[in-house]
Amino acid sequence: MSERLHMTVSGDGPPLVLLHGWAMHGGVFAALVERLRDRHTLHVIDLPGHGGSRDDITPLAFDAVCDAIHAQTPPAPWLGWSLGGMFALHAAVRDPARVPALIALCSSPCFVRGDDWRYGVSAEIFRDFAKGLSDDYRATLDRFVALEAFGSDHAKEEMRELRAELFARGEPAARVLVDGLRILETVDQRPLLSQLRVPSLWIAGRRDRLVDPRAMREAAAMIEQAGHAPATFAQIDHAGHAPFLTHVDEVVAHVSAFLSGVSTSRASQ
Repeated sequence: MSERLHMTVSGDGPPLVLLHGWAMHGGVFAALVERLRDRHTLHVIDLPGHGGSRDDITPLAFDAVCDAIHAQTPPAPWLGWSLGGMFALHAAVRDPARVPALIALCSSPCFVRGDDWRYGVSAEIFRDFAKGLSDDYRATLDRFVALEAFGSDHAKEEMRELRAELFARGEPAARVLVDGLRILETVDQRPLLSQLRVPSLWIAGRRDRLVDPRAMREAAAMIEQAGHAPATFAQIDHAGHAPFLTHVDEVVAHVSAFLSGVSTSRASQ
């Protein structure tokens, strides 16, 4: 049976759940939490096998992770960065009453490009990282951090902060690193977009080399085309894959405006 996931709760106001990306932990959101805590109660989760949840035995699988988070959090919008955004999208489609709004931060419904999807990276990238985990664990994680920071106007600063956070809560479990890469390489959530029934915000970094901003723009367009819920696309021009580190005020402005609009809309219903 699973233990409880590691979660920090801070702030005051309507709840908001934050989910980090592959190989990281909730501590990476420190600057974002600091700026949002005066308007939201923030539930910052460490995904299974990551950070303070390193010993949690919950499988890194969509239903299992969403169930574990729901067991510890109130109904709330979810903000997911990168891999965390895939779990947030799944939860919002599966449980719209519990996840009444979605914020995808530098996250794509499909990370790998294919014949019908131009906006992903090569599948070999994730396969190489998976092979590297067994060859040189720390060097592989360091290469992934470099990929996340590449392209940003503040790449050195971003890389330094991501490296500092990487092992700040201990090393992530090897099993979930492999499972997470497999999700990034193989999962295509585009079919979920037409099923989304809650408002969503898609925040991209224009210089992101892992998640093409056009993928997020296209995801928002596909949701709008389905006609079941509004979807907003926002781009931070000089940001890479982790804009909450280098352009946190811009991220906060987009998040706050979106959530304020969602609250106003729900209050008028």
